Amino acid sequence: MTGHRTTVSAPRAGVHTGSGDQFNFVTWMVGANEHLFRAGTTRLTLVREQRRRLIGCFVPPQHYGRAAERLEPRGSVVLLDGPPGLGRRAAATMLLEDVPTAARPVEELPPTREEGSFEVSTDDRYLLDLSSVTDGDYPSAERALIQYRSVVEQGDARMAVVLPAGLGWMLHEDLSSLVVTLGRPRGRAVFIRHLRAREVPFGADDLDTEELHHLFVSAPMRELARLAELVAEARDTKRYGTSFRTWRAEAVAAATNWSEEVARQLREHRGAHERALLVAAAMVSDAPAEAALRGAQLLLDVLGHESDDPVGLARADLGEQLTQLGIERGDDGRIVFRRLAYDSAVRRHFWTNFPDLRPAFRDWVARCNEMPELRAKSRMDLIARFAEQAMATGCPDHVCTLVEAWTRQQGGRFRAEAAAALELGLSHERFGSYFRSRAYDWATGRISPGLASVLTDVCRQVIAATHPEQAAVRLRHLALRQTGAERVAARTALLDLAHTNRRVFRRLADRIAGLPLAEGADELLLGLLDPVSLRIVPPYKEFALGWRALLMARPAMEWTPVLHRWLDTLARGPLDHRVVGSLIVAAAGDYGALNRLYIAVCEWTVPALSDAPGTAPIPPAARQRVGELFCREIDVLLGMGSTHSAAGAQERGEGI
Repeated sequence: MTGHRTTVSAPRAGVHTGSGDQFNFVTWMVGANEHLFRAGTTRLTLVREQRRRLIGCFVPPQHYGRAAERLEPRGSVVLLDGPPGLGRRAAATMLLEDVPTAARPVEELPPTREEGSFEVSTDDRYLLDLSSVTDGDYPSAERALIQYRSVVEQGDARMAVVLPAGLGWMLHEDLSSLVVTLGRPRGRAVFIRHLRAREVPFGADDLDTEELHHLFVSAPMRELARLAELVAEARDTKRYGTSFRTWRAEAVAAATNWSEEVARQLREHRGAHERALLVAAAMVSDAPAEAALRGAQLLLDVLGHESDDPVGLARADLGEQLTQLGIERGDDGRIVFRRLAYDSAVRRHFWTNFPDLRPAFRDWVARCNEMPELRAKSRMDLIARFAEQAMATGCPDHVCTLVEAWTRQQGGRFRAEAAAALELGLSHERFGSYFRSRAYDWATGRISPGLASVLTDVCRQVIAATHPEQAAVRLRHLALRQTGAERVAARTALLDLAHTNRRVFRRLADRIAGLPLAEGADELLLGLLDPVSLRIVPPYKEFALGWRALLMARPAMEWTPVLHRWLDTLARGPLDHRVVGSLIVAAAGDYGALNRLYIAVCEWTVPALSDAPGTAPIPPAARQRVGELFCREIDVLLGMGSTHSAAGAQERGEGI
């Protein structure tokens, strides 16, 4: 659109000023070094903004107070039932957000248990969404629920569970006492909250229409939220008047009438070329019109249609073809649909009403992504629109198919598109758990280096923001199974996560220490125990366990530099007896390991043997203090009462 300009001041959340749906994902880009990075807002910030928006728009459903009372004591679990569309997941999230003593973010659990133990801490909060579980998958999901419940209750945590609608008859009798059945919230209040969140001005009588009343009592909560978004979009485009009533009329038409209008239009335009141009224009809306024409030609090729239209100058020009379909071409050559969100209705109609063509649409999108007429933003829009329709029609595997195909491309040409598609899947309310499961399957299998690289990025920047332990599991498999640059990248991402999260550190140390320290595992354990990038106080039980694995299985030359960095840290800061004690405990019961540890400490006390170039020298007195502490701890372990000087022992060449 030309001739207009939209200005937004003090936005409270993501702002949408174009046509079609809004997709809240951060752009993935490829830099000159061909490594993915994310521009702009971090994923964690985006998640927090979405939670704040939920808090601002939430209207409690009926019996919400009863569920809140059930969840109030520590160690509580509540199961939420009710018909679809009333906002059960939002209610579960808000129940957990309202817990006053919570410190850690809400974490979502997978419907099926993954490897490793499930550990909780007091006041941890967990969401388990089983709303999309089928009756065939329900028994395994319920077994996981029962196991989660036991751990949550024993650990004084809290958990809110969204049950699958209509499967109450399958619920185990031991769980029935935990169920709270929610009722529909007031639809009018929900709509008003969303309007106010978008700062749309309106009067009370503006909502008193028969169409709105019908939606208030029957539409799912997500559709009322979408309706408010359409009203805001109609306002922001400045194409539909300047009053709430004109915005409302266009938004209601877009929400309720366009399906019939699209069906009528297709009855009038039965030619394959016309229909191909219509769906192509809807998929690349806001891109140059030439992209729609090229996209239509590609779709006909994929479907195997022979064009019977006139050729060359005998054919209607592109402008005429677009006009016949109700599509405008702006002064800048970009496609604009005349009616609000009509392009979204076209996409939905084709994916819904041509189910046998969905695989062909998937392959077509892959070919469209290569069109030179599409720039980076238009390609991302295309991917987001495809992902939306694939998941709306229950075909998330189509997204995965394209991710695999794009990451097999030489040179990482479409890695940014693959990462964006994965993020959309991982962020999806219904299919997020499906994509996390697929990420696990990929990480534990044989995959291309490109897919491994993209998985590393989305684990670090997307999954870790809301599911840090699941991200760590996938990164660990990548770090141990991949080779070359992919292994290094996965190991770096995993260590960054473990060095800022005690629970991830604990589980990783426990897991790796129990493995044979073959190539990859030893490097990972050495990196985990290195203090250089550590931002947490390590859990000392697992810290000692990791050091014991190194002392018993690896030569001293491998772990001595890491040990010396710990000694440097102790000498330059407070003398932490827990670090020294953990190292001594790691060698307990094995005189050979204890002797190697003692010799390494003695070497460190001699500056000429241990000072790293370019670092500030450590005063001899500080070295002496740390060395003597080690000697005292070793004496205690051996049952000896005397105190030795580590520096003196080194001068005499003594061991243990």
